[in-house]
Order: sequence, then C-alpha cells, then structure tokens
Amino acid sequence: MQQRDLRSDSSANGGESARVGASGLYASVSESAARGADALSTIAADAMNSAGSELESLRSELNSLKDTVAKYVAQAGNETARTAHEITSNVTAQLGDVAGSIADKGGEVASIATKQVKTLGSELENMARRNPIGALAGALMVGVLIGMMGRRS
Repeated sequence: MQQRDLRSDSSANGGESARVGASGLYASVSESAARGADALSTIAADAMNSAGSELESLRSELNSLKDTVAKYVAQAGNETARTAHEITSNVTAQLGDVAGSIADKGGEVASIATKQVKTLGSELENMARRNPIGALAGALMVGVLIGMMGRRS
C-alpha cells in the first residue's frame, strides 16, 4: 500500500510538473509570438518609412522632369516663333523685291509704249502730208465705223 501511495504521489507530482511544463511552454511560445509580432511591427514600420522616403524622392524627380519638359517646350515655342518671324521677314523682303521689279518692268513697258505711240503719231502725220485726200478718206472710214459700233451698243 505504501508503494501505491508513493505511486499516486509520484503520479500527482508528474501531473503537476506536466502542468508546470505546459504552462512554461505556453509562456515561452507566447513570448516568442510577442517578440515575432514586435519584430514584424518594426520591419513594417521601417518598410513604410523607406517607402515614404522613396515616394518623396520619386515625386521630387517627377517634378524636376516636369520642369525640364516645360522649359524645353517653352524653348521650342520661342524657336518656332523666331523661325516664323524670320520666314515672314524673308518672304516680305522677297515680295518687296518682286514688286520693285514689276514696277521697274512696268515703267519700261510704259516708256516703250510711249515711244511707239509717238512713232505711230509721226508716221500718221507723215502719211497725211504725203496724201491728204487719203488721210481724209481714212478718217471718214474710222468715223463711220465708230458710229456704227455706237449704235449697236
């Protein structure tokens, strides 16, 4: 019986030590889980901070790129305006030269026409002096033709 009491005492101690071992294991697992959660929290916070700084850096680079593109577009607009002004100036100068050339040619044509009219006038005068009756007949014919054309209109 004494052995039996010892066994029951030892089994009671074994149950108690199993209970203490299980609660120690639970505490150890709980502690490990808490440390793991803290580590994950720290890693997540570091990742968020790093992502935030990377996002700010990216935002800054995009703003810089936007400014650079705006500067190039403005320069291209200025170049286009300057080129358009130069083309307009060149065309205006060329048109002025052409107009001057046409005026010169017109002046030459007018001078030649004046000379030809004077020559025709002097020829008609010479013909009328050589043959006055023919000149009167010619003038009569021209008058009749002009009169007929006036009636038809």
